[in-house]
Amino acid sequence: MQKLFSTCNRQMKASPVMEKHHHSVKSFTAQSDLKKHQRVHTGVKPYRCSDCGKSFTTPSNLKLHQRIHTGEKPYQCSDCKKSFIRQSYLTKHQLIHTGEKPYHCSDCGKSFNQESNLKQHQRIHTGEKPYHCSDCGKSFNQESNLKQHQRIHTGDKPYHCSDCGQSFTSHGKLKKHQCIPKGDKTNYCSLCKTCFSTQSVLKKHQRIHTGEKPYYCSKCRKHFNTHGNLKRHMHFHTDKKLYYCSKCKKSFTSEKNLKMHQRIHTEEKPHYCSDCGNSFSTMCHFKLHQRIHTGEKPYHCSDCGKSFAQIGNLHLHQHVHTGEKPYHCSDCGKSFPRNSYLQLHQRIHTGEKPYQCSKCNKCFTTQSNFKVHQRVHTGEKRYYCSECGKNFATQRCLKRHQRIHTGEKPYHCSDCEKSFTTQSYLRIHQRVHTDVKPHHCSDDKILIIGVGTGGDGSESGGLVLPKNDIVPAQLSCTIKEETDH
Repeated sequence: MQKLFSTCNRQMKASPVMEKHHHSVKSFTAQSDLKKHQRVHTGVKPYRCSDCGKSFTTPSNLKLHQRIHTGEKPYQCSDCKKSFIRQSYLTKHQLIHTGEKPYHCSDCGKSFNQESNLKQHQRIHTGEKPYHCSDCGKSFNQESNLKQHQRIHTGDKPYHCSDCGQSFTSHGKLKKHQCIPKGDKTNYCSLCKTCFSTQSVLKKHQRIHTGEKPYYCSKCRKHFNTHGNLKRHMHFHTDKKLYYCSKCKKSFTSEKNLKMHQRIHTEEKPHYCSDCGNSFSTMCHFKLHQRIHTGEKPYHCSDCGKSFAQIGNLHLHQHVHTGEKPYHCSDCGKSFPRNSYLQLHQRIHTGEKPYQCSKCNKCFTTQSNFKVHQRVHTGEKRYYCSECGKNFATQRCLKRHQRIHTGEKPYHCSDCEKSFTTQSYLRIHQRVHTDVKPHHCSDDKILIIGVGTGGDGSESGGLVLPKNDIVPAQLSCTIKEETDH
């Protein structure tokens, strides 16, 4: 049998010479196979779908595709009767029933039933995000998450509610919307527009808004909003800690808590936000983060009605009304509502800047300032203006920019009622009234800047004179006005 080589058209009988040639040139046993293969290089797709116009290189691929339109699914699972258009899809599906997970992560030992799922998981360890947004530069570890993110820029909302016509960027958001009952509102929270499967689950949820904690510890009188949280707390008194971390020997009352802790060592962040691409190690932190996108603020101040996404932020805000600042700086006497704020403040006195940039060695007192600075090097601008499409590195910069569109000028001058978009512009303006001129020249010499021509026809520079040699003189304009004749 002869083999035809597609690159050089050379024909050879099976021999050691042919085997050597085989390593550098792809070979085929039949002319028809060669022609099929060459379509990879030429891009020719002669088989066209009459339903949607999509083209394919082979009739078998067209036939597989047409099952999407006909609904034909000839491969059926004997366990659950679910059907598939391809044998390979059925084979993958059957791993659910057998429980077989042949693909193992060498970093953390986690197993998967598909190689594609393993590869996707491994990006948690490598930090690889191969899918980049061409509009804002943001990166994602899944192509599907990139596509969903790009809808922020395009405004595309392909998922539509059949009841009210409202559109959504993701199927998940549509499902959440459809959960809101249209007539019967038995298990529906009127405060945050969320619905629940049962009345008991709704009651548990409403404790977020009311702050009710009906379960209390008989040992220390601490209160909890669920019985489960009380049970977990009781382990601290009984000292029942059965699960130990092999890395740091820390102990935990449940296997679930141990697994969550171990993510500190593995750096695994399995909870992925499809809106912005951030990942989180716990579901709790993920849910808190999602409120940035949904705008949900379930914690309300009873004094002024202001709402907050986290209960800790509400407690901090309430100090505004009470005026309480129990944490005092021993160096300057300044007081703070939180101990963490005091510790940050004390770095002013100690000069401590524990967060250092590996790119430029610049140091920062807070982690938040350090993270914002890193965007200078990465070019990341995650905050997007929906009016003009401009991107910004910080939310503060975005808010300041949005005042251009809204016309808002929240900073008012008490002397002349003039308003400004930023506090810094207001401060500069106020110097008109106070006559403050904070920028002084410390040099004993003055530079007299004049634009003229030197002897060689070039522009002359300025003249530097001692201050004492400068004599005030009448300044007059030497340019004559043109008059009409």
